[in-house]
Amino acid sequence: MANLKEVRNRISSTISTQQITKAMKLVSATKLRKAQAAIFQMRPYAEKLNGVLKNLGDSVDSDKLSRYFKEQPLERVLLVIVTSDRGLCGGFNANVVKRVKSLLEDEYASLAAKNHVDMLFIGKKAYDVFKKTNTYCNTEFISTFTRLNAEAGFEVGEYIMNSFLSGKYNRVELVYNKFKNAATQIVTNDILLPVSIKTGGAKTHSNDYIFEPNKVEILEELIPRSIKTHLYRALLDSFASEHGARMISMDKATDNAGEILKQLKLVYNRGRQAAITNEISEIVGGAAALQG
Repeated sequence: MANLKEVRNRISSTISTQQITKAMKLVSATKLRKAQAAIFQMRPYAEKLNGVLKNLGDSVDSDKLSRYFKEQPLERVLLVIVTSDRGLCGGFNANVVKRVKSLLEDEYASLAAKNHVDMLFIGKKAYDVFKKTNTYCNTEFISTFTRLNAEAGFEVGEYIMNSFLSGKYNRVELVYNKFKNAATQIVTNDILLPVSIKTGGAKTHSNDYIFEPNKVEILEELIPRSIKTHLYRALLDSFASEHGARMISMDKATDNAGEILKQLKLVYNRGRQAAITNEISEIVGGAAALQG
């Protein structure tokens, strides 16, 4: 009976776990719908703004503005790493960490050896991995997802641009999960600064824009806004990707708990049947002994 009691306890705990995973799946599904709506509203604006920015990049003649586009010898790099604050979302965080390690071991190996690669964390999970390394870890914006909105995203963007324009960094690279659908998240690393105007060898058509009041004044507003919008869109992508990954992960966990329950109930019923059969055999044996 001790074994049956243990099986009953396991059945009870598995049922409780299944209820939790179901609830987490429903919560993530609700948050995912809201995040998807925000992405679909943001993407056309961000893509158009980024397209205008790249189209104008080679025509910028102001020294103040050209700093956003000018490639410089790599001396110090900032990696902006976007992960979640919580786990239970499959390989969502692990894939980002893997991509960062790949960058440190390959593309930025020489700079990393001299501790010339800094990290800025948005979300806690990647920080938990890299905090024990010798790399400088900036956690000023680590809790951005607790209040994710355009203002919070632009605040991070403002800090990054100021750091780049002051000469502290020669390149800023963003590592995050790009949202495709609930089941698919694409690990992406984009060079945020300097702004790339390369078009893969094919020269794009340059639109003849008319600027009012003047070109420099408008671009002084347009360029920083485009960079900050790019970052905010990446945060929205990552937020949606997190809840998509968690929804799928919790759905699978719920199914697995159901399979475990079937097996446990089968074991419990077999054990109970064996115990009943044993008791009947003892009763029959005792009756036979009394008659004899």
